[in-house]
Amino acid sequence: MQTWSSVAVPRVPGTSRPLRLHDTATGQIRPTAPGRLAKMYVCGITPYDATHLGHAATYLAFDLVHRMWLDAGHDVHYVQNVTDIDDPLLERAERDSDDWVVLALRETALFREDMEALRVLPPHDFVGAVESIPEIVEMIEKLLANGAAYRVDDPEYPDVYFDRSYTGRFGYESGYDEDTMRALFGQRGGDPDRPGKRDPLDALLWRAAREGEPSWETSLGPGRPGWHVECSAFALNRLGMGFDVQGGGSDLAFPHHEFSAAHAEALAGEYPFARHYVHAGMIGLDGAKMSKSKGNLVFVSRLRADGVDPSAIRLALFSGHYRADRPWKSELLERAEARLARWREAVSIPSGPEAESTIERLRDHLADDLDTPKALAAVDAWADEAVRHGGPSESAPALVRSAVDSLLGVVL
Repeated sequence: MQTWSSVAVPRVPGTSRPLRLHDTATGQIRPTAPGRLAKMYVCGITPYDATHLGHAATYLAFDLVHRMWLDAGHDVHYVQNVTDIDDPLLERAERDSDDWVVLALRETALFREDMEALRVLPPHDFVGAVESIPEIVEMIEKLLANGAAYRVDDPEYPDVYFDRSYTGRFGYESGYDEDTMRALFGQRGGDPDRPGKRDPLDALLWRAAREGEPSWETSLGPGRPGWHVECSAFALNRLGMGFDVQGGGSDLAFPHHEFSAAHAEALAGEYPFARHYVHAGMIGLDGAKMSKSKGNLVFVSRLRADGVDPSAIRLALFSGHYRADRPWKSELLERAEARLARWREAVSIPSGPEAESTIERLRDHLADDLDTPKALAAVDAWADEAVRHGGPSESAPALVRSAVDSLLGVVL
């Protein structure tokens, strides 16, 4: 699948910092410590209503991870999927009397446009489920062969499920207890009441063909893949076991990330799937999580159409910590636009306060679990001083402009 265009990332003088991130599985902020090649998988969109600010907040957070690794001298292998076949997509297409293929293509194209406008560095691999059916089927076949998967006893719909007890570690990634997992499973795409399953929490790997639904002829029989196994296959085949970061929104910790890890660990016989499981908080509107099901969405494309500078959108979302659930308010954007104008005014001055200590603070704060509020405050302090009093350094404005571009993705 085609990704979007990249942007040049300036090199910033000074000393980079090792990135530390919160790991959901351990509940600790730990060094990411990649090798020369840093590896990251971030779960992508189901393309039926893209891109709202909840999406943007997540992908901007992992864009900062990408940028911090580049600043530290790593090459980055970044993989992202597109779930272009799944129940929510089919339901939206039916509701709107739309062709599901056309809907998926249209919304994926819009997502690419939004990411490019926001200057999100693109993934190395941007992989769609539909184009990768053979790859997913191969993984399911192997899970059936080693006993980690089974078919339900249903002659009409012989669906394939994953046995969640297989690895003996199920639940380690999210840390949820049994009652919480059961409550969330049905809310987030699971089918706990499906007859014939060994356990209500066993997850669907292959959905046998139903009348009126798209399906593919495969060695598993006609059907289509479940959700979790696609990410498991894509990450395992492109990054291998023990890659550095698996990322997404906090609502993916369970069941999606829990199962994608369990599938891969059951197949590979190794642990862990990823060395960090990193989750971004939810963006709310009017007191509720911004989500497609609630219809309370603020779209990046609408803001762009209204003339909002994408750098202001970045700054508005960076004003809160990436792990925090936080509300979206018009005041956030107003403050971000004022901040952006102030910064641009400051770097337009011929000389300013020395920049080195500001850049060091910027790096320090971002390396500390992407503490963007403090990072923005460091640049604010420099900009305020520059606008009020100028400074002795003729190189400082250019250095700050370069650092803000490189590390925050904001154009001054």
